[in-house]
Amino acid sequence: MNFCVKCGEEAEQTMGGLCAACFLDGRKLMSLPHHVDLNVCANCGDIGRGESWVTKDLPEAIEEAAKRSVVPIKEAKVVRTEASSVEQEPYTYAVTVDALLDIGGHAAEDSASTIVRIKNTVCKRCSRQLGNYYEAILQIRADPKNVPHGTVREALNRVENLVDANSVHNRQLFITKSEEVQGGIDVYLSSISLGKAAAKDLADAYCAETKEAFKLVGQTDDGQGMYRITYLVRLPDFHAGDVILFEGRYFKLTRVSGSGAKVIDLMNFRERAVKRSDMPSFKVHERAEDLREAVVVSKGKGEIQILDPSNYSTADLNVPDGAEIGDTVKVAEIDNILYYVP
Repeated sequence: MNFCVKCGEEAEQTMGGLCAACFLDGRKLMSLPHHVDLNVCANCGDIGRGESWVTKDLPEAIEEAAKRSVVPIKEAKVVRTEASSVEQEPYTYAVTVDALLDIGGHAAEDSASTIVRIKNTVCKRCSRQLGNYYEAILQIRADPKNVPHGTVREALNRVENLVDANSVHNRQLFITKSEEVQGGIDVYLSSISLGKAAAKDLADAYCAETKEAFKLVGQTDDGQGMYRITYLVRLPDFHAGDVILFEGRYFKLTRVSGSGAKVIDLMNFRERAVKRSDMPSFKVHERAEDLREAVVVSKGKGEIQILDPSNYSTADLNVPDGAEIGDTVKVAEIDNILYYVP
């Protein structure tokens, strides 16, 4: 058994010869520096943490910066902290941190205050964006006579979504700029890997033709070549939902992927797979957005009767078994005959 040198009480454990009560009596258990600087990107508002940057609400970041700066005495271990802040003047906040500490198995509380100063700067990502930094160009191209402009915009949206998803885990991935050019859109990307991923995604989604070209733009510090790569993605005329002519028959194109396509025969409603290598022979008969709607006036087993939208005469259409038929259906005209498009 130990004895406290100050009060003489017995104690199972002493610190510097003192029992817990005497050791804690009037002692400051933690401290904070006079001020803490918090880096904030003036362009995007992200918070700097050493070499990294995070997206966080400013009041939360201010209080966290103060809590991270707590310095306990060597005998103490911080268990929990809470902070409150008050704006003293623009870019300057007074922050008080209350802490629960463990001192040799005994719980104790203490508090300290500091000033958190906001330092406006520019993060590496924004610095690159503002400086028009890019490593790859994604050229999205389409024949304006045969491919709707909306398809090019849709492809651009896919690229933007892909970049957003990847930038969550890597802030250095971004779109520097995108600009419309004759025949499509050019997208400037921050990394070669991002350009390659975007080109592959569009190729898989649209069965698009892709090409790439390298350009030497300089050297690294260790003498290695620095390249920019241009990825050309040429969108095909066809699109999911179109009615196409293939091998002498008419189909609805239901799915396009990197390995091929799925189509439904409009004559017998059978589904079949088409290899990617055979897809260039697709001929668009009618685009999905141009398909007409016809009102259903009656239905029976395996067929429905509709009003022809061109002259409002009645016409009988074959439909797949078990098809859910609503008030209107999509139809395509082939050789002056209407066909149901599922």
